[in-house]
Amino acid sequence: MDDTSRAQAIWSAMPAHERQIFEWQASWFGKRLPHQIPPGGDWTIWLLLAGRGAGKTRTAAEVLGSWACLQPGTRWLVSAPTYGDLLGVCFEGESGLLNSIPREQMDAFNKSDVEIKLKNGSLIKGITAEKPERFRGPQFHGGWLDELAAWQYADEAFDLLMFGMRLGAQPRLICTTTPKPNQIIRKLLAREGKDVRVTRATTYDNLANLAPTFRDQILRYEGTTIGRQEIYAEVINPEEMGVIKKSWFQIWPHDRPLPELEFIVMSLDTAFTEETGNTTKGDPDYSACAVWGVFSGPKRKRSIILLDCWQDRLGFPDLIKRTKTELKAVYAPRERALFKPLVGPTYMEDSGRKPDILLIEDKGSGISLRQALSREGIVAAPYNPGRAGKLDRLHAISPIVAAGHVWVVESDKLPGQPKTWAQPLIEQMCTFSGSGSIDHDDLMDAAVQGLRYLIDRDMIHATKIDPPDPVIRDTRFKGNPYAA
Repeated sequence: MDDTSRAQAIWSAMPAHERQIFEWQASWFGKRLPHQIPPGGDWTIWLLLAGRGAGKTRTAAEVLGSWACLQPGTRWLVSAPTYGDLLGVCFEGESGLLNSIPREQMDAFNKSDVEIKLKNGSLIKGITAEKPERFRGPQFHGGWLDELAAWQYADEAFDLLMFGMRLGAQPRLICTTTPKPNQIIRKLLAREGKDVRVTRATTYDNLANLAPTFRDQILRYEGTTIGRQEIYAEVINPEEMGVIKKSWFQIWPHDRPLPELEFIVMSLDTAFTEETGNTTKGDPDYSACAVWGVFSGPKRKRSIILLDCWQDRLGFPDLIKRTKTELKAVYAPRERALFKPLVGPTYMEDSGRKPDILLIEDKGSGISLRQALSREGIVAAPYNPGRAGKLDRLHAISPIVAAGHVWVVESDKLPGQPKTWAQPLIEQMCTFSGSGSIDHDDLMDAAVQGLRYLIDRDMIHATKIDPPDPVIRDTRFKGNPYAA
């Protein structure tokens, strides 16, 4: 029997479903592009960084589908930023699983549960990344994480789902995404060459398969920063993508007393858990606080200085307790006359200024907090941000930062850098470029809320000013916790 006859005999003896898988795989192998080929070697995570339209969805659907079809009785995870992305792109999309896996290999598709059951007993399960807690419990042989850079709670979700990758001899993940310079992408890139393999592709690599109208539109961004990210899949320096630039913040020398303050606003962005004392369940966001002080330089030109900021996961009772404590804090010097004798100088007292107003966003958790504080005699002002999104709010306050009105205290250990406690706030404000661009934006929300309040009340104007030079006293206020 010659080789041809032998091959024909083997093919005839092969079960129909095996022949179908072979034909499916042969068809895909014949048309896939170099960047759509899984990397060789020993790896746990394949990170495919690709520009828009590069074919990353089709790549993952074909590869994961083949894993499930060739390994009977296995379980596979598929996740995406939202339910709409999960169903409309990963499963039902033109390049999704339902249009990649041969129909004859499928036993059923449950749209409600977002599950594909294969005839070989394998299961492909879709779980949205919107709520990380959903990854607790399920276990899988591997999976596909689509547009990982756009996951709102990427760090938490990724950590939890990795605990579920515990079936089989070697669980593997495909992570497909157009990159953003957020924390999860930077962490995976740092593991390249260890358990992570990274491949890259540009929009141009798949240009022949894209609609002419799409090509015309997206290629208009050639040469721009956003084009480097969205077309070439380049991981941009985070600060290049942000609305606010770090260089816009003015540095207040650490060895210089803080100025006398005219007004202090404490701004809270709330996200407390419902379970008393439990800081790991419930809302995955942080509660955050930013305290801004208004002061005047020459000619009564006003500026703003960051006095304090923090973010933490707190249960409701702990949030109330911390808010009450923060309202008792004192900031910067203020002179108060004790008495003036008939002859001689007036006797003065140093007293720190406390927050003049507590600002809390007028939303669900904020309303509950204001009501609880009110019962204890503490009045908090509600703040309604309107219909503007986070990015629009950031744009609204950016002129006062760009004009040099906003100051942060210098670190006494790192000359020219802000205090350590201020750095997370500045990083969030400087790297936020839209939903999903950073893992947490709670400090930014609190800071922007306070700045918008000052702008709305006409306490600060976005005009260029000379560096303020307020009157400096010879002695520092002993209660200032931020002076060196």
